[in-house]
Amino acid sequence: MIDIRKFEIPADKTIDVVIPVYNAPDLTRHCIDSIVAHLNQSIRRIIVQDDASGHETREMLDNLPYDCVDVYHAEKNQGFGFSVNVAVNRSDADYVFILNSDTEVSQDFLPLLCATFAADPELAAIVPAGNSYAQYDLGRYMLREAGYIPNYYLRGHAILIRRDVFQEIGGFDPAFGRGYYEDIDLGRRLDLHGWRFGIHSGAYIYHKKGGSFGNGQSKKQLARRNRALYLSRYPDARQNILLFSTNGSLADFPLPILVAMENVFREGGYVHWFTSARSPALLCLQMYSQPLRLSAAIWITLRRWWRTDRRISAIWMMDDVPFLLRTLLLIWSRVFRLEVKELLLDESPLS
Repeated sequence: MIDIRKFEIPADKTIDVVIPVYNAPDLTRHCIDSIVAHLNQSIRRIIVQDDASGHETREMLDNLPYDCVDVYHAEKNQGFGFSVNVAVNRSDADYVFILNSDTEVSQDFLPLLCATFAADPELAAIVPAGNSYAQYDLGRYMLREAGYIPNYYLRGHAILIRRDVFQEIGGFDPAFGRGYYEDIDLGRRLDLHGWRFGIHSGAYIYHKKGGSFGNGQSKKQLARRNRALYLSRYPDARQNILLFSTNGSLADFPLPILVAMENVFREGGYVHWFTSARSPALLCLQMYSQPLRLSAAIWITLRRWWRTDRRISAIWMMDDVPFLLRTLLLIWSRVFRLEVKELLLDESPLS
């Protein structure tokens, strides 16, 4: 457990919080209250960009009792990404902490997150862990020297980012409208420009998820529309690999195989690793580990078939996979027309 109290923000570094708001007045008020209560010593100000919300939200924002909050009301709704960009342009801080209005802070983790920037000059953005990552066993993932878990799939409900980098690459793309996938698109562009980002398991933030969108049909339509836009830009993000080996140690994998997996991650894809021994470490949050069973592979293939960006695209098999399982996997690959690559543990090429 990391003691976040021992970290301090350098005197020459400044942080502004940016919150785009569209309705959800109660959630937004809880978010702002929690920031003032827990982050007040680490930030300069909170920049709220109201994206043409209704009267109730507008009135709540105009009557906030905090001097550190600057509220701006847009005349018309222009979407999450555009609102964030406008708000960031109003900041001259070294870092901006971009928050969804349905998040709540319970600890001051900003000094800890700032320490990762000091330790890794190639790090552009860092995301605090929280309930959105509850499905991951974060302790199983390899850490970079700066102490964060690498990732290539940026989730945008809470991002501490270098302001100059955010602006240099153009911020969020307004083409994604009200939201969904603009954060993942930003992550792809960060990677293409040579920047890193990741998750810090020592920091925690609560995210209600969908607080401003609700859970209705409009949310699903928006997600489908933006998913199609994202995949049209990055078609290789559809790579979803089933990797089979009896070996449960990444240390024994030849370098070309590790590089091939990282290329899948960097394109936005996933690797599901089936191994007879529980892996002590995984490369990034786009890698999962499963028991070496055909039934598990079938289940994952069928469960993910309805999503084009999650559909299994290939099977990779190490040469230590038992003959019977190898034969069954080849049959399974023909049924679903999956590409098959056979990998050699003691040689370098992918064949």
